[in-house]
Amino acid sequence: MQQQERRTRTKKKRSFKRWTWVLAFMLVLQTSSLSADVASANGTVTYKGQEIITAGAILKKYDWVSTRNNKPAHVNVNVIEIALNNPMVKLDVMTGKGGKFTTKNTVKKMASESGAVAGVNGDFFNTKATLAPMGPQISNGEIMATPNDLPGFYSFGLTKDNKPIIDMFTFTGSVTAANGTSYPLGGVNKTYYWFEPSGQHSMIDSIFLYTSSWASSDRANDGVTVPTEVLVQDGIIQDIKVNGIFEMAPPEDGYILRAAGAGAQFVQDNLKIGDPIDSAYNVVPRDPTRTYDGEDFQMMIGGHTILVDNGKPAELSRKDADYTRARARTAIGYSQDEKYVYLINVEDNTNSTGMSFAEMQDVMTQIGIWKGMNLDGGGSSQMVARPLGDTNVELVAAPESNYQREIVNGLGVYTIAPKGEALGLTISGPKALFVNESAAYYAGGYDTYYNPIPRLEDSAVWSNTNGMGTMEDNVFTLTQRGKATLSVSSGQATATKEVDVVGRKDIASLKIQSSSGVLMENEDIKLAVMAKLKDGTERVVPAESFEWEIKGFEGDIQGDTLHVKNIQGATAGQIIARYDEFSTILNLPLGSEKLWANFDDINPTVAFSATEGVTGEIQRMPGIFGLAPDNYAVQMDYQFTSPTGTLAAYADFGQDGMLLEGEPQSMSVNVWGDNSKNWLRAEVIDAAGTTHRVDLAKEIDWDGWKTVTGNFSSLNMSYPVQLKRIYIADIEQGRADRAREGTVAFDDISFHYKTNVSKPKRNVVNLTIDKPEIIINGQSSTIDQAPVLISGNTLVPVRFVVEALDGEVVPWKEGDEERKVTFYKDGQMAELWLDQLELNVNGKVVTAEVPPQLINERTMIPLRILSENFGWKVSWDQETQTVTLE
Repeated sequence: MQQQERRTRTKKKRSFKRWTWVLAFMLVLQTSSLSADVASANGTVTYKGQEIITAGAILKKYDWVSTRNNKPAHVNVNVIEIALNNPMVKLDVMTGKGGKFTTKNTVKKMASESGAVAGVNGDFFNTKATLAPMGPQISNGEIMATPNDLPGFYSFGLTKDNKPIIDMFTFTGSVTAANGTSYPLGGVNKTYYWFEPSGQHSMIDSIFLYTSSWASSDRANDGVTVPTEVLVQDGIIQDIKVNGIFEMAPPEDGYILRAAGAGAQFVQDNLKIGDPIDSAYNVVPRDPTRTYDGEDFQMMIGGHTILVDNGKPAELSRKDADYTRARARTAIGYSQDEKYVYLINVEDNTNSTGMSFAEMQDVMTQIGIWKGMNLDGGGSSQMVARPLGDTNVELVAAPESNYQREIVNGLGVYTIAPKGEALGLTISGPKALFVNESAAYYAGGYDTYYNPIPRLEDSAVWSNTNGMGTMEDNVFTLTQRGKATLSVSSGQATATKEVDVVGRKDIASLKIQSSSGVLMENEDIKLAVMAKLKDGTERVVPAESFEWEIKGFEGDIQGDTLHVKNIQGATAGQIIARYDEFSTILNLPLGSEKLWANFDDINPTVAFSATEGVTGEIQRMPGIFGLAPDNYAVQMDYQFTSPTGTLAAYADFGQDGMLLEGEPQSMSVNVWGDNSKNWLRAEVIDAAGTTHRVDLAKEIDWDGWKTVTGNFSSLNMSYPVQLKRIYIADIEQGRADRAREGTVAFDDISFHYKTNVSKPKRNVVNLTIDKPEIIINGQSSTIDQAPVLISGNTLVPVRFVVEALDGEVVPWKEGDEERKVTFYKDGQMAELWLDQLELNVNGKVVTAEVPPQLINERTMIPLRILSENFGWKVSWDQETQTVTLE
């Protein structure tokens, strides 16, 4: 009741914000009852090839080339063709996490969870409300959601006899009380929206029904209406909350009604606890002359505007805010003979420039779509498919902004084929490697239905046919730049795979990982680099693949280990990793070590616990494993007995963990290893209650005593923090290679802290557009190139500005055709290439609105993107056209 009173009190305040958003939302999704706006978008479509996904599903690839603003436009178009007359393939809707509404997931994860072999993103959804699709959804013949009552939204469905239909749908539904009185339903599993064109809120005077497909206890609690809820199980009213809600998700054996206004009055007048209640609803076409309804469909998903009808561009039934812009797009359509469905993905990334609605219509008609509609696009647009012979789906192309957005539903392609006979071989593994990087490749097969056969290990014979690296069993190491060709044979079958070298323009980001968060003299720090590529893949790349530079202290790097020699006079240190002229930087403050536990005179409480399927014990003992007789340590024995699940043996520090002093940046532990190959981790809980797990050793691959470290500095923890436990973990993957029982010991647990170093006062720099003057801390100097405005962006001379802010500029090298300029400031760095929109800021690719450029022999850089990423304080005086930096 207190929660309901709070909602009532804040209703007016929240409703103003929501109505402000409503106006914006209605502008974005406005109905088009005007002309078709089919702009001149004629291009040339070229078929590039195809890949079999499974029996009845093929991935086809096309190029579309046209002209925009007198410049050539090139777009990659990916199409999954599904043969409806093939009984071995099925199309259905994928939903969020665990098949539930109010949850989000990427297309790749939805496909993996549901067993789909391919898929695309689906319906639009209101990002400001509870997560549910705007249109209808029928999955496996069950109506999971009804459509919103809004004009212009089309939906795609397959009838139970596999006939494709694209049409506009509405619904009918009602609840009937025991006294025979009925009330119409406003919808099933829907969040709130606003009717068009009236703008009336959908929940006013309504009753909405929520089934067990709705995972949340929040049923469109919008701050505009006051809900009354009814809990129904097995057709009987179990409870009624007048002006209140049930703090639960709808039950599996029933549903919850959410009523407001006149709907809530109906509940109070006609429904009683213990009475039976009947609910009925159906999805029906808006055109009453159509003869089908929801019971005729095996699947249905909501979409957006019609794009193609009768093989021609159609008048748009709706337009979003970006319908004339070139964006990533997703669409669905079918052939004139109704034998094929097409899932269409248009790329917008570094290799493709996206499409407008008109351009989508052009390409769809050229590839043979008879009727087609738009699905959610832009940042939501994603397509995945299972490579032939592989067991997992992969992204077909990099999404817009290289980011896989979580969405509410998607379309999945499923194989229902039985196991067939072996047909061919495939090779799975990374498509590209860094120089000196090693990766395991696996030989698999596929059967007569093009479904995978488990990996071939003992019978596979591997070779590297063009000498671009070394091959040891199935592990390939790329040793030089170029394209390597791997071959595998098993019996009479063979397969080859080309492996490219990763280049600068393939990289989205590089981030140095270190075992310590501070610099301490004579310390050894383990290094690796997390690489994210523009195709969406990411992995840890060994330090040997990079060129390394140390700034601010003395040390050396051998293999994956940094040895800190001398930090005298230093205030901080930087480690720079470079690969193919792309760099990343790690800033490490100076640090000091504080012993937290030696189990002699500093002896925290420690106890054993474990996950289910694990036994063991822990003891504090003197003189173990070669220690002095009066030197105590903690010994933990463990046995992993369960064959399944993730297993863990814990050394717990107190019941709820033990509070740590200050703000530790890393920790170290002296560990007696048992060479078990198990995982060694620590668990800390921060001030916000968030649990963080810190790697101490990915594998316990040593015997005897060894000091291991774990880095906290990249975890974004809220201080103070508590050390909860140190533990041994065993995951299912690779379990056969690890010991099932063992003994480890812990001694001398220390934490590392930043050393306080005074920071120099920051300079204040003033620059005025078109004025060749720079003012540093009030002192004026003449410069030979003034700041300029280009396309609304301020460009400043990089050397004058960075050096004025006490930074360092490294100009491009002689013979560098790309003319790369690098600068450093306060432990950060940026690399920029003249006339290229992509910049590298602290190891991450960012895109500027205008490129760095040479003006009067001075390198001019866009100020906005650098100030945003470097944290510079920038102010702008419109009247004087003056920018102030500090």
